Amino acid sequence: MKKTAVIASAAALTGVFASAAVANADTVTVKSGDTVSKLAKDYNTTVDAIVNTNKLSNANLIFVGQKLEIGEATQADNNQQAAQGQQSQQVAPAASSQQATTNYNTNSNYTSNVSGNEQAAKEWIAARESGGNYGARNGQYIGRYQLSASYLGGDYSPANQERVADQYVASRYGSWSAAQSHWLSNGWY
Repeated sequence: MKKTAVIASAAALTGVFASAAVANADTVTVKSGDTVSKLAKDYNTTVDAIVNTNKLSNANLIFVGQKLEIGEATQADNNQQAAQGQQSQQVAPAASSQQATTNYNTNSNYTSNVSGNEQAAKEWIAARESGGNYGARNGQYIGRYQLSASYLGGDYSPANQERVADQYVASRYGSWSAAQSHWLSNGWY
């Protein structure tokens, strides 16, 4: 789905918040080249603290324009991080993704019949759109494939997201491979 990619040219500090997990957290906007380990180093915290505070489902994937709460690490966080060593994370190339409460209809069942190269193209798009996260949100775009809320009809279940994504791609592009080619040319599908 077409969407405006939010790209920040510099990290913006937007205030101080209090929470149970982090006493003093800054909200930082991810910019191109940022990694979770770089942010952890820059803000004297740990990768684990950033992942836990922001409930990141994939510690190796953050998005340009994404807002992250970053605070000082506790001694326990520092000890745990030192034991594990620093991890390298990748910044995804486009849209922001945020965790959100989702409306799942648990009665939805759907099995996609996409396989082979088409499945690989579908997974590639999901990785770029949301990091593969069914709960991702970017404005009006929701879920793994960043579909418009109106396309999903209020049912944000993984089964409905899969069904609607397959229908959308089939009607607009004819195949996931064609959708991937369009994404590569335009930065959206």
